[in-house]
Amino acid sequence: MADGEAEIGFKKETVSKLLTSSFKESKTRLSGDAAVLMTEMLRVFVQEAAARSLKQAESEDCDQVDIEHFEKILPQLLLDF
Repeated sequence: MADGEAEIGFKKETVSKLLTSSFKESKTRLSGDAAVLMTEMLRVFVQEAAARSLKQAESEDCDQVDIEHFEKILPQLLLDF
């Protein structure tokens, strides 16, 4: 990891609870591997969102990324994933 970059992380338990809360059947279970995979997917998604928001801010000659930059890239981000 390069200097100045912060590690993005999600707790496996939090991701598991988020996923299982949307299950329709109470008998449906989430394997540990599936939770780990989803945690990694969330990490990549957040990193991509941050990178695209930064590019948007730079294209507007802004020194700081604001929520408006994120809102502008969100539609394309959702289409890519």
